[in-house]
Amino acid sequence: MALYTMADLHLSFGNEKPMDIFGNRWTDHAEKIRTRWSRLVTAGDTVVIPGDSSWAMSLEEAEKDLGFINDLPGKKIIGKGNHDLWWASMKKNNDFIESRGFDSISFLYNNAYIAEGRMICGSRGWYVEPSLQGEIGVEYDKVVSRERQRIINSLKSADRLDPEKQYERILFLHFPPVFGDFRCGPLLDVIKDSGITRCYFGHIHGDYMIPASFEHDGTVYSLISSDYLNFIPQRVF
Repeated sequence: MALYTMADLHLSFGNEKPMDIFGNRWTDHAEKIRTRWSRLVTAGDTVVIPGDSSWAMSLEEAEKDLGFINDLPGKKIIGKGNHDLWWASMKKNNDFIESRGFDSISFLYNNAYIAEGRMICGSRGWYVEPSLQGEIGVEYDKVVSRERQRIINSLKSADRLDPEKQYERILFLHFPPVFGDFRCGPLLDVIKDSGITRCYFGHIHGDYMIPASFEHDGTVYSLISSDYLNFIPQRVF
């Protein structure tokens, strides 16, 4: 059994939002995900999806997208991204997937999971782009403070599941806490203090020549946006 990850599926079976306007790599991307995922991932594997799974605006509108994900091989742990406007409370999310029989999906939000001999932790983070950090009038510092607490909550959940720390804690975020000149100090401090040595993130699109991974302050950060990976889930070794 293996652990994989891939962010930014950007599915839109319920509202038909084309992705090929963002470049040729996105042409028929849902079918690319289906075929390339299915060639690699088996029923006993786990795939972490750190955000932007669906363009839907509600759980009901996301049903076809979540159904698509549910039908792919393996167990899936889904985090929240900036475009996941369908995301409701954890209770509503869990009630919805239970009512639809989507039994291969779990949600990562203020919690943690043991999967394939590792501890899965994570949250969303916040915008890398300075022009978007104040999106819809949201105060950047307050949002970052909330995201910092959600990472802490996830790590505390990991400690409850694994008090002896037998399993490596791996952090999955949608936004990178460090990228280029961007540094999100409050999140980086938590990551450093917690001893996290591996963090996977999405959100970054279109530049396929940048390094797949980089090291910052003792942690290796890896980009796993679906288009960057050419829609092939990345194995977490």
